[in-house]
Amino acid sequence: MAEQNSPSLIEVVKQVGEQQHSQSSEIEKSKTVLFRLQAKFQELEKEMESILLETKTTEREIYQQEDAIETTKYHCESLVAQVRALCSGNIRLKLDAETVQEEFQMMFARNNEYREKIKAHKHLFGEVESKMPVMIELAKKQAVVKELKRKKEELMHDLQNPEGSVIKQVQEEITFIKREITEVKELIYKKTDLLEEEKILHAKLRKEIEVQNKRYEAILKRLHCQLNKLHSNKRQWHWNIQQMEKKVAELRKCLGEVE
Repeated sequence: MAEQNSPSLIEVVKQVGEQQHSQSSEIEKSKTVLFRLQAKFQELEKEMESILLETKTTEREIYQQEDAIETTKYHCESLVAQVRALCSGNIRLKLDAETVQEEFQMMFARNNEYREKIKAHKHLFGEVESKMPVMIELAKKQAVVKELKRKKEELMHDLQNPEGSVIKQVQEEITFIKREITEVKELIYKKTDLLEEEKILHAKLRKEIEVQNKRYEAILKRLHCQLNKLHSNKRQWHWNIQQMEKKVAELRKCLGEVE
């Protein structure tokens, strides 16, 4: 009976060994799964830390945005106040600009009137100046210079087709013309200087005439005073003569009564 039970014990041991092996295999598998789960858990912890860090960063940004919004709101209110002040200032400036525009229009009208007077004065001075002998002589010399320049341009144009002796002759003529132009320019400069001197002399004469006019006006005023005084003296003398004539008549009358 013991022999009959032995095989079953071996089987039991075998089964136990298989179970242990199976359990060991399951344990290894569980360990592997556990390791994977631990690694996954660590990854999830890292993700959670990253998410928490991002959340804190986002919260910090939200706080910053809220502060920025408050700052912007305060800035907007300040800008609104500034805009209102600017609108008020613009209204004042507009009124001031209208006043300045009116004053400018009046000043512009006065300036136009003054400009017309100056223009008329310049025109009159130009007419007087154009009739001066020096200006007539200057105009003639300028016409001569203009004609000489035209001839020079014609000669320069002819020189584009050079012919030995002709070029030489033209060069001599050009030199002669240049000399004449130089002399004419010098003469023009001299005439211009004379004209400036005459202008200065005219200005000086005008000043002297103004001084003489003032002097004559003073003399005339003094003569008027003397004439008025003379008339007054004349009236006084006439009255004195009348008084003396009355006294003479009275004396004659007294003499007649005595005789």
